[in-house]
Amino acid sequence: MTSGLKLFTAALMVLGLAGCIAAPIDMTARTQTRLQAQAPVRFLLTFDDGPSASSFWNPTAMVLDGLKDNPLQANIKAVFFVQTRAPRAGNSEIGRSLMRREHAEGHILAFHTATHWHTNHRSLDPQQLEASLSNGSADIEAITGAPPKLLRPPFWNYDKRTFAAYQQHGLQVLLTDLSANDGKIWGFNASPRRRANLLRQLSEVRERIAAGELPTVDGVIPVVVTFHDLNRYTARHTREYLQILVDSAAATGVKLDGKAFYDDREALQKAALARTVEKSSEPVSLPGMWNWIWDHDSH
Repeated sequence: MTSGLKLFTAALMVLGLAGCIAAPIDMTARTQTRLQAQAPVRFLLTFDDGPSASSFWNPTAMVLDGLKDNPLQANIKAVFFVQTRAPRAGNSEIGRSLMRREHAEGHILAFHTATHWHTNHRSLDPQQLEASLSNGSADIEAITGAPPKLLRPPFWNYDKRTFAAYQQHGLQVLLTDLSANDGKIWGFNASPRRRANLLRQLSEVRERIAAGELPTVDGVIPVVVTFHDLNRYTARHTREYLQILVDSAAATGVKLDGKAFYDDREALQKAALARTVEKSSEPVSLPGMWNWIWDHDSH
């Protein structure tokens, strides 16, 4: 099936199955026993597509406020996969100011795009991809003083060619374990089933943890979570999402570390690098239908 047909089919499935989220996987006695031998979990938060260029009720600023000040853990750090040359994002005075704020507050700036739009890297010819990677890395280095180490391709999509280009620029691909499915920026962007969605996904990740599939870094298992800081709904509910993650861990039997979230940039980067994809041919596990859409297991 072609990628275009797959996307169309996936869109129909999303519309048809809206609200139909499977129940969490029941924890068996075997899984419970195997979990006891595993390290506790710490959530590694990531945000895609920002920073917002909005001068009104800026969602990226609201997300940053929620990470800094919330009832669960102060000064939570996250990885922001930024669009440095998109006019609605980083290619604006507001966007650049927010990227400077993200860096100053101890977050990580990572590469997402350096094109005018949220463009799939695979649709860029070699010269365009090279320009995008060079420009984006330079944009981030101008703010942080160092080129980025982490990259997330738009739509999670890469192939051997783009993966090799990432490596030539010293960029490593970080995917995700959990997704808030909040990538809808315009139109209806609420998430009425947000709790059920993350609960189901975490129960699936719990099985991978029990099987020893996720690495332990400095005594904890980093579980990567993805949100979108351009989404105003996400921004308004940042603190609630943090609580949902903690509640979902308790409900699924996932043991959390004393610090449920990262609050140190160096520890965050070390954990993120440990979760990156080493080879383009490496089988990966993405939430929902994304593996099927992109055939990630057959690169």
